[in-house]
Amino acid sequence: MLTTPHSGKFDFNRIAREEVIREGFQPDFPPKVTSEVAVMQPAPVQSADASMSDLRSLLWSSIDNTESRDLDQVEWAEKLPDGKIRVLVGIADVDAVVACHSETDTHARANATSVYTGGPVFPMLPERLSTDLTSLKQDADRSAVVMEFVVSDSGEVVCADVRVAVLRNKAKLNYDQVAKCLKSPAQSGLPADLLQQLTLQQEASQRLKAFRKENGALEFDSRDAVPIVVNDTIHGFDVTQQTPAREIIESFMVAANVAMARFLRAKNSPAVRRIVRTPKRWDRIQAIAAEHGTKLPTTPDPKSLSDFLASQKESDPEHFPEISLAILKSLGPGEYVAEHPGTEHEGHFGLAVEDYTHSTAPNRRYADLVMQRLLKAAMNKRPPPYSESELTEIAAHCTEREAAARHVERFMKKVAAALMLAPKVGETFDAIVTGVSPKGTFVRLLKVPAEGRIIRGEKGLDVGQKIHVRLIGTDPQRGFIDFQAVT
Repeated sequence: MLTTPHSGKFDFNRIAREEVIREGFQPDFPPKVTSEVAVMQPAPVQSADASMSDLRSLLWSSIDNTESRDLDQVEWAEKLPDGKIRVLVGIADVDAVVACHSETDTHARANATSVYTGGPVFPMLPERLSTDLTSLKQDADRSAVVMEFVVSDSGEVVCADVRVAVLRNKAKLNYDQVAKCLKSPAQSGLPADLLQQLTLQQEASQRLKAFRKENGALEFDSRDAVPIVVNDTIHGFDVTQQTPAREIIESFMVAANVAMARFLRAKNSPAVRRIVRTPKRWDRIQAIAAEHGTKLPTTPDPKSLSDFLASQKESDPEHFPEISLAILKSLGPGEYVAEHPGTEHEGHFGLAVEDYTHSTAPNRRYADLVMQRLLKAAMNKRPPPYSESELTEIAAHCTEREAAARHVERFMKKVAAALMLAPKVGETFDAIVTGVSPKGTFVRLLKVPAEGRIIRGEKGLDVGQKIHVRLIGTDPQRGFIDFQAVT
């Protein structure tokens, strides 16, 4: 944790709200939505519903951030006699509570995503829904979409199924807690059967991760810095690190999303795919690799790039975050696309998979809620709830809103960083170039989680270059941090 407290009072919440509105989000729920949600009830889970499997006897658990209450997913695993590991991932059945084209659904569709600022959170769905009626909270019976896959010794997912079931989360866990338990099982304090579950889930995730890596999945530095805001005061940044606990959730969510995408394709159903296109700036990625003694193929190849990243992480872990960031910026962002029967889009370059979607966070992403509805229609042999043109519009809108949410989150990080750096005007820092466009040249500092614009000496710089910069000014109100390149 980086702690450089800002001593003065600063209205972080107000600025966050203004930025959310500026980016086109609707931060307040209209009265019609509030009234509609007030009378909603959890989805019925009685055994009278013959179409729903009863999986309440399984030892389900959730792993999320300590403060999270909008629990979208739970996990369970078992070792099969042949050594394979069967994994079930339960996803909150938001569709069972939020009717398509209802007032609540229409508002969620407009925003399309929850927005996180480090201070206030602007949720896609009202709190009563996301943290109560649909949340897979501990000791509550809930309807869920369950994705099943079997992980072979090699890490390949050898079969998959999807169903609707009733389940009960037996243990609400957090990332730090699980990481400590896996590191020191004897001191975990957890019941033996739950500890056994987590150990088996870790084994499954390690297999999945190794298989993805073997097939060219890209592994980046996953650290993220989030502002610590208490009573409108910036107390620094909390830097999250990759841990075995986070790897469990990451691996299981990737596998579950692949299972969902393949299931819908097998059902000849339309879907919303999540893709990362083949990078247009492969030449820049080649140049970065060449600077470190590696020649990449002329044609974009995820396996070669994956091997390069892995070798750099092992040989030079101290500087791997810089290389990771430079490559990541050159790849470009993901996007949503509508896929209709008979058409196929390119896959997810970063994950090295052909079939991928987002389906594991329906409380926070509208695309995931849409996927639930498409799934249920396919399972019950009903027509899709969206026309081809509507699904195409939804996919484009979700992509645009996701980009807007990233702008808000980046801006609020700049606001926090500008406050922290204000006393350091005139000092020199190591930095890496993260963006070059007609809007300007931007850098990220290597020792402090801050990004800003070079307004002097930017000529000739390109993404991925490491340079020295001098801080020449900050404006926290506008999130401005200005630098001068230093030779």
